[in-house]
Amino acid sequence: MDVRRRSIKAAYPTKEFTGEKPAKPHKSLIASDALPLPLYLTNANFFTFFSVMYFLLQRWRDKIRNSTPLHVVTALASAAIISLIASVIYLLQFFGIGFVQSFQNRDNHDDSWDVEDENDEPAETLCGTAQPPPPARQFVPMVPPQPAKIAAMSEKPAPLVTPDEEIIKSQVQGKPPSYSLEASLGDCKRAAAIRREALQRITRKSLEGLPVEGFDYESSLGQCCEMPVGYYQIPVGIAGPLLLGGREYSVSMATTEGCLVASTNRGCKAIYGSGGATSVLLRDAMTRAPVVRFASAKRAAELKFFVEDPLPFETLAAAFNQSSRFARLQRIQCAIAGKNLYTRFVCSTGDAMGMNMVSKTFQNVLDYLQNEISDMDVIGISGNFCSDKKPAAVNWIEGRGKSVVCEAIIKEEVVKKVLKTQVAALVELNMLKNLTGSAMAGALGGFNAHAANIVSAVYIATGQDPAQNIESSHCITMMEAVNDGKDLHVSVTMPSIEVGTVGGGTQLASQSACLNLLGVKGANKDAPGSNARLLARIVAGSVLAGELSLMSAISAGQLVKSHMKYNRSSKDITKISS
Repeated sequence: MDVRRRSIKAAYPTKEFTGEKPAKPHKSLIASDALPLPLYLTNANFFTFFSVMYFLLQRWRDKIRNSTPLHVVTALASAAIISLIASVIYLLQFFGIGFVQSFQNRDNHDDSWDVEDENDEPAETLCGTAQPPPPARQFVPMVPPQPAKIAAMSEKPAPLVTPDEEIIKSQVQGKPPSYSLEASLGDCKRAAAIRREALQRITRKSLEGLPVEGFDYESSLGQCCEMPVGYYQIPVGIAGPLLLGGREYSVSMATTEGCLVASTNRGCKAIYGSGGATSVLLRDAMTRAPVVRFASAKRAAELKFFVEDPLPFETLAAAFNQSSRFARLQRIQCAIAGKNLYTRFVCSTGDAMGMNMVSKTFQNVLDYLQNEISDMDVIGISGNFCSDKKPAAVNWIEGRGKSVVCEAIIKEEVVKKVLKTQVAALVELNMLKNLTGSAMAGALGGFNAHAANIVSAVYIATGQDPAQNIESSHCITMMEAVNDGKDLHVSVTMPSIEVGTVGGGTQLASQSACLNLLGVKGANKDAPGSNARLLARIVAGSVLAGELSLMSAISAGQLVKSHMKYNRSSKDITKISS
């Protein structure tokens, strides 16, 4: 075998064939090329090494003569020791053969060697003329790639065949079902990536921009989201500090609406500057209302009277409470429509929001009633008399979840300096907008400026069910001049705040962090339910701040101006899209 280098003229097309300038030959290697630093700096390192060594030896000799401990060093001596160590490290690298060899290999990493048999035919040029082989073991500069190789490199690379390719193809064909990937693979993140790729191939649409990396899919398995293909990004801002009940809270708000966090923050500032807000929890009761049917309205009425009677209620409460440590039946409220009976179970649920807990526990009551009343037919576990995720007068009047009222007295100087308006103007606007205007519109629980804005942002940030914003945003905002008309009394009454600090989305990492920031993460072991009740108070306090700021902006004519300034992008969309 003969190891040879191909000649440049025989292996690379010249200017006549390609129309391009031939590559310049490589610079020949010299000894100083192996140095990591220029030659003059290397010489300086040699000089530094011997100079510092001489200086330190002189210093140590003087210490020995003067009986001074050797470990006592001055700043100058410390600098000299550091310089000596640095010089030694460099010189070790310089004299290291392995280092020099690795440097030379790095400089010549593109060199191409051909191992040819002695009987091989000589290489041909592009014109087909045979060229004599170069002398054995001749060293020449690197051989640039052939034109055919250059063309092949410029072509679009073939798609990589991943270990999951067969699974993706089967997903495109619909077998096995997409929802079974987590169970069959045992890897939630891998299942999401496969499902995502299969979806892109089926729809021929890209999901670029929807991230898939960086999320713990195990945490959402079986309780938050099914068949994930990524996760969504929403900015989270902080409003506060909200001074509520003598304590300060930094309120997390997840939103894509400009001005919302800033406006709520201004309301918090006004409340803080006026001594803070106070809140009162009026009720704490989650509801669920199944619908049952009888052969006649009379039989339905008999059951209504039975379950509302205090004596049998104790038996029903015992059946209800036996399947949960925290669910406790408070009362049963009934409504009849013909021969159909709607029984609204009202109960406490600890620190959980509690809908699933209530559904599980009142099934025991239904089983008990069916054993006692043979002609009762259970039509549905929910008959909408609850009422969940729908605007309903029963929630507005009776309440659902946590019922809270929150109030504050805003000082006159704060109204003028922070809110940029007048007390009388706010009182008049609230009466004509939030009260009269909402009545004219036939509003149901919507006697406020924008309670749903704050509720939704806090709910998303803390892992609540965003759909329950519908009834949780039931709110009436009241404003009244006090202290001889100088100060402003403002309050929000919210009868249906449905929140929890355990279960559902509250256990996801981001949402759990926001709950932890408020000091209400998880269940309270000492006083079950107190964390969820405190979260409801914080929601009401945040709504109070948001109402105060927005109403002031409208009163002062700042609403449109602020949104035009902070809620409109100044980016050139044409440049971004191009």
